[in-house]
Amino acid sequence: MNLAEAFKNLDFISVGITVAAIGVLGFIVYYNNRHSITNKTFLSFAIITIFYGVFNYINYRVGLPDLALWLLRLTIFFAVWHAFYFFQLFFVFPKQKIEFPVWYRRGLVPVVVAVSLMTLTPWVFKQIAEITPDGRILKIVNGPGIFIFSALVAVLVVSGVLIVTKRAWEATGPERKQFRFMLIGVVSTFSLLLTFNLVLPTLFDNAKFVPLGALFMLPFVAFTFYAIIKHKLLSVKVIAAEVLTFVLAVVSLFDVILSNDLGALLLRAGVFFLILGYGIILTKSVLNEVEQREKLEVLSKELGSANKKLKELDRLRSEFLSFASHQVKAPMAVVKGFATLIYDGTYGPVSDQIKETARKIRYSADSTISLVNDILNARRVEEGKMEYSFEEVDVAVLTSEAVEQLRLLAENKKLTLSLEVKASKAMVRGDREKLRQVIQNLIENAIKYTDTGWVKVKVEIEGQNLLVKVSDSGHGMPLELLPRLFERFSRDEEGAGKRIEGTGLGLYIAKQLIMVHKGEIWAESDGGGKGSTFVIKLPMLSSSTAESVGGGKETIIKKESGPSA
Repeated sequence: MNLAEAFKNLDFISVGITVAAIGVLGFIVYYNNRHSITNKTFLSFAIITIFYGVFNYINYRVGLPDLALWLLRLTIFFAVWHAFYFFQLFFVFPKQKIEFPVWYRRGLVPVVVAVSLMTLTPWVFKQIAEITPDGRILKIVNGPGIFIFSALVAVLVVSGVLIVTKRAWEATGPERKQFRFMLIGVVSTFSLLLTFNLVLPTLFDNAKFVPLGALFMLPFVAFTFYAIIKHKLLSVKVIAAEVLTFVLAVVSLFDVILSNDLGALLLRAGVFFLILGYGIILTKSVLNEVEQREKLEVLSKELGSANKKLKELDRLRSEFLSFASHQVKAPMAVVKGFATLIYDGTYGPVSDQIKETARKIRYSADSTISLVNDILNARRVEEGKMEYSFEEVDVAVLTSEAVEQLRLLAENKKLTLSLEVKASKAMVRGDREKLRQVIQNLIENAIKYTDTGWVKVKVEIEGQNLLVKVSDSGHGMPLELLPRLFERFSRDEEGAGKRIEGTGLGLYIAKQLIMVHKGEIWAESDGGGKGSTFVIKLPMLSSSTAESVGGGKETIIKKESGPSA
């Protein structure tokens, strides 16, 4: 077949292009929202249009009168449903869900079903009166049912046009332009259909234009595409995939047209439909990708907004904690001062009961002040507002001072507190008070969590690092607690932590302070009731390392205290 002969098959080209365009558009709209009644109706409309166009073309190519008659009946069968879904499309647009009224379900739908079945009988088309050898139907003998068919189709089409016109008139903003483009396509398409596929066959018995019905759907397809692209209702990537599919389908369609025999025609026609189906699947996958990306963008914006709100709430929380802590700390210091004066007898002799009450008040005030200090320090650490004063610090001396300060606390619990220093000097660069706070906190915790036995403190050198170890024979800790021991508010609520007061902030603050000193802190324990060891690891100054290691001497200082006999 040459190119000149191919141009004689323009009707076939129109069918192929319509099938490709309507099919792709129908499935794209459906996959955009599978649960929408509007999208489902549009897909049904697209599929019915495809069948309508295909049967128009097949009927056009058949030269046998009986077969052509049945194909023509099938064509108007789909024409009934075509008009019905056209009406329903604008009846439900743009709703996601709808409850169809009783007249629709029990009146219109049964009538459409009955009339569509009637089109398959001689009641509509009795016979073909005149047909050309190449299958072109020139004259049809109509039955009485043709008027029922025509009336139903006309009512459905006109009603649909009135609905879309009303919607276009009432719409505002970008939607109004969208409706207008669709209205132009609808009016153009159905004006052609009513003129050439209804008026001429029914009033003038001229069916020569019936096979071109698919061509008349192109205005609706074109304006719908334009409305979508113009107002960016779909992503550019989706449109690109859709256009690519359409172009490939049209190219393969021309390959079908140029086939020389029936076998090649069927083979290439199969390739055409495979390309069309693959294109629909491809466009669906692109649409899914675009939807996921859009959802991620929305989630990202929502997370960004939520993050800003969380930061603002965190700021307000910090300000409230700071304000509340300072407001609590000042009166607690006053309460502690007065309790101390009563306990010390400054106000004169008091009974043992009052003295014990004053001691408890002072202890509670100390606990409250300690809690406030922990909260304030944790807030300063988190906000990076903790102030540091770095200098050369002898950790051995610092540790010795901390031990001496807590010796009375250990003796009151009848515990053995010992210190062992294995270095002539243990110099690091750090904040003296912050390091003292950490070391004292570890020793105090060891005493607090040990009922009987001992607490051992050791300072030693390991390579270029200084180690401070605090070991005890106390309660120990569950192994599952070790990984989260230095987190905020982390406590052994099932073990000793349930009986001993604490905030769970001390170790968290200690870790943050040691990290600022470029050091490490960790805990070791064999389990509950088996004691524990806390280790601080700090980088030593090079001069300290040279003096302690290069001198070849090791000085061991031991201090031990225990319960008095």
